[in-house]
This record gives sequence, structure tokens and C-alpha cells, in this order.
Amino acid sequence: MCNFIDYGNSDFRSVRNSDFVDKSGLISVLNERIDTRNKFLCISRPRRFGKSVAAQMLYAYYDRSCDSRELFEGLEITKSPDFEKHLNKYPTIYLDWNFFATCDKNAVVKEAQKAVIKDLKNSYPFLEETDNLMSALVKINSKTGDRFIFIIDEWDRLVREVDKPVQEEYVNFLRAMFKSNYANKIFLLVYMTGILPIIKVEAQSALNNFDEFSIIRPVSTAQYYGFTKAEVAALCDKYGLDLELMQHAYDGYVIGKEKSMFNPNSVMMAIEDGEYNSHWSKTASYTTIEHYIKDDIDGLRDKIIRMLNGESVSVKVTSFRNDMKNIETCDDVLTLLAHLGYLSYNPVFGEVRIPNTEVAEEFENSIRVCGWGSLSKAIGNSNDLLRATIKGDKNYVARALDSYHDEATSFIEFNDENSLACAIRLAYYSAQAHYEIFREFPSGKGFADMVFVPIKNSPYPAVVIELKYDKSAQGAISQIKNKNYHGKLQNFSKTIILLGINYDKATKKHEVELEALNGDFV
Repeated sequence: MCNFIDYGNSDFRSVRNSDFVDKSGLISVLNERIDTRNKFLCISRPRRFGKSVAAQMLYAYYDRSCDSRELFEGLEITKSPDFEKHLNKYPTIYLDWNFFATCDKNAVVKEAQKAVIKDLKNSYPFLEETDNLMSALVKINSKTGDRFIFIIDEWDRLVREVDKPVQEEYVNFLRAMFKSNYANKIFLLVYMTGILPIIKVEAQSALNNFDEFSIIRPVSTAQYYGFTKAEVAALCDKYGLDLELMQHAYDGYVIGKEKSMFNPNSVMMAIEDGEYNSHWSKTASYTTIEHYIKDDIDGLRDKIIRMLNGESVSVKVTSFRNDMKNIETCDDVLTLLAHLGYLSYNPVFGEVRIPNTEVAEEFENSIRVCGWGSLSKAIGNSNDLLRATIKGDKNYVARALDSYHDEATSFIEFNDENSLACAIRLAYYSAQAHYEIFREFPSGKGFADMVFVPIKNSPYPAVVIELKYDKSAQGAISQIKNKNYHGKLQNFSKTIILLGINYDKATKKHEVELEALNGDFV
């Protein structure tokens, strides 16, 4: 069986035999571009966001060597008036750069062309010996009139993994293929996918005739990569899983107009396991983050700390060169982490944030090993602090906060109640695995400083925290009660822990009071 052309629909058949969330509407978007000036597209998304599945679906749809009609039965694309027009009509080349992972990197561009040409000769026996893929396609077109659909998966693998001379050779190969005078004549459609957008050369895209659709700028492709909330809700209904817990673990991506997008691989792994564990480390490594955050570029550490605290931070994405090797500013790092899926980018506000608890765990892992000793120690101790709080051990909590203060002064300034709140939120970092954490939570007659609302089925009690600066912890407890800050939490938890914290600026000590309402401490 051929590897690159005329090899049928077996890959997509395997997908359809598994749980398949219908993304076939993407085909309509591409059909509109066939043989137009907009025929060149590059789609970039993080790992495990459905890029390869989409590429396999497209190959099964366009490939002339098979009949894929029954594979698309019941899917959205069959409602399109153009469904039959393009179904299995074209010679389609599928080039997955993962296929060449074991090749000598210095020869990989030439070896890939030879491999594709070898397969082309099976379909076009008259093809003469050559090691230039574009030359071979021109000869085929001249002899037969055939025009091609070209699908490239993991287009950026070489850009990410090879040294600059090979990277330049590869970019020149792509230019020769898709920007030459023959490109419009040879190709009906070119569809590339990868993690990164097309690399920039002197601030210009190396292939400026391509329309690019990234996680930063998805435009019409937003809904086709990643799972929407409605799609995950349907899967949860089918398999008896909980949507709220899925959201807590895997939601949080804003992709264009889609305000609630899930990591699809993690959702499917949760369905398979029946548990909401972290699956990110199986598809990527926290060392990716470590490599880019170990140095405090342009105040990067402060922004990472704010995001660990649940905040969003501003970022300018335009200076990023779509290259993992030329990282010069804090904005470059944050933009790269958004493309890699470690951050969610909100285009309305130009901000990034850590999307969910699964990814937050990867940041925690990277911080442990990248030299941020004080912060790492504070995060590592947060589990003990949380346990002491729900057990009612106010002396331990006070001592832990004092110790945490000594560690935290290297990365947080304790100037007022707001900075104290940021520090306390970080001290309880591990609580995010068990709670939805809110700052300035509206309840009763005003706003509680901080509230921990247990996630569904959590055995942990709700916690209301009131902070004081040079006042008293008992006064904080009284304020919670008098203003009924705990009122709304009765719907989420039988027992509610009240935590009053006062920070004495002169002594640099914390006074703590704890009280359990409607029950006892754990």
C-alpha cells in the first residue's frame, strides 16, 4: 500500500470506528477554496487538538482511490450541496513529517522528496527518475493534466527540531513547492497543519501566500479543533460523566468566538479511564515550560505568579516570529506558550491565562525544577496548609503563613490587603484541585475577600476567607458573619469553614481564627 498517494481511507475508517465528534463541517470551509486564489491554508493548534484526525478525514474525503461515502453518512458535511461534487475526486498527497522522524536530519528534506516520488511512480509509471518533488508533479501535470490536493501534517516539525541550515533548506523547499510559478497550476488545494504558524523571515511570513488560522487567530476554523462545551456535554451524557468536573480539568481555552473549548485528547482519555486525571504530561513535557521560564525575561516571573493566582495578564502577540529558537521578550514566551496550549489567549482583551487545573499542574512541575526555589517551596507546602485549615488547626496555619511570608518576600511585596490576598491565594495553591476559587466573591451584604467553592462530589468543605491588615483576625470572622458572606455557600457545602487572617506589618506575623459552621472541622 502506498504511503503518500492513493492509499485509501483506512485511517479515517479507524477514527469512525471509535468515538468521533463530528468536525466534518471543516470540509465545507475547504471546498469553498478549491482552485481559488485562497487555496493555500495553514492550521496551527497545540498537540492533541485534533489536527491529525482532521487531516485523515480530509484525505478520506478527497482521495480518488477509494469510495468514502459510507464513512460520511450522518455527518454534517453530507448536508452541503458540494458534498458529492468533491467526494473522492482528486489525486491527493498526504505527507506526515512524523514519518521521517528517524531520518538523518541533515538529509531529511531530500529523503522525503525521494519517498513521495517513489510512491508517485506507482500511480504514474511513466515518471522518470528525479529527486525534485515539484519537478515530478509538473511532469505528471503536463502528461495527464492531473492537479493535486496536498495535505501536510506536522508541517513545523523540522522548524522546531532541526538546526538553522536544515530549517532554511526546508523553508526553501516549501517555497519552491507552493510559491513557484507552477503552484497555482499544479495544486487545487494545499492544507498544512502544525503546532506553530508559518515561520517569519524579517517579520514576514516565509509563505505569505498562505492564509493562516492559529489558536491566536482561528477565524472560521475555531470550532473544528478542540471540543466545544456542547460536544463535551453530549459525551458526558453518553458515558455518565460529569460536565462540571470535565470543565474544571480540561476547559478554559478561548479560541476565537468559541469561549469554552476543551482539550479533546484529555476529554477522551477521561472517558476511557472514567476519571478526571491529568493527561497533559503524556502528550507534552513540563520541560517545555521550564526551558522558557527559567530566566526572568522582562518580568516574566511576576506574570507567571499572577497567572498561578488565577489572573490573566496582558500580552502582545505580534512580535513572535513563530520560531521556538528566537525568543527575545516576555511577550514572545507567553505567545509561544499559548500556541503550545499551556496558556489560553483571549483576543478581546489581549490577555493570556492558565486554562485549567491539568495545565496548572504542568506549570507547578516546571517551577519545581527551574530554580524558583522560594516559590516552589511555597507551592509544595500548600497541601499541608489546606489540610490544617479544614482540620481547624489555627496555630499551624498561622505558623505556616509566617514561614510562607518569609519565603514569599522574594517574589511578592506585602504592601496592602490586595497584595496580602495575592499571597494567600498562592499559599493555598493546591486548593485549586478541589475548589473553584473566587476573589471578591459577591455574597450577603458585600464581597468576601476569598471563597473556596468545592467542586462537584468533593469531600472538602467550603471556605470563606476574610483578610485584615494591622487589625484583628476575630474582627475578620465577625465581618463574615455580620455580612453573611457565607450565605450562598450553603447550596454547595453543609459545613462552611470561616477563616480570618490578620497580618501585622510591624511584627510580620499572622494572627488566625478558624470557625466551622453547620458542622465540625474534618
